[in-house]
Amino acid sequence: MHPVSCHACGSCVLVKKNTLAHTLVQWTTDTGRCVELSGHSDRGTVPTCTRLRDSIETGVRRGLVPVADM
Repeated sequence: MHPVSCHACGSCVLVKKNTLAHTLVQWTTDTGRCVELSGHSDRGTVPTCTRLRDSIETGVRRGLVPVADM
C-alpha cells in the first residue's frame, strides 16, 4: 500500500491499485477534515471524495502509485 495525501484537505490514505478500475483505500486519519465525507450520513451508499480520487489518479499518472496488473 502506498501513501497518498489529498491535495484539497491533506488527509492521508494508503492506496493499493489492483487494476486501473479497482482501488483499495485505507484511511490513516480521521475523515472529519474532508469536506465531502465529514457530512456524509446516507447509510445506503459508499461515501466517496472526488478530490481524494483525483489525488490518487494523479499519483498513478506520476508513477507514485503502481497498478498491479500493469
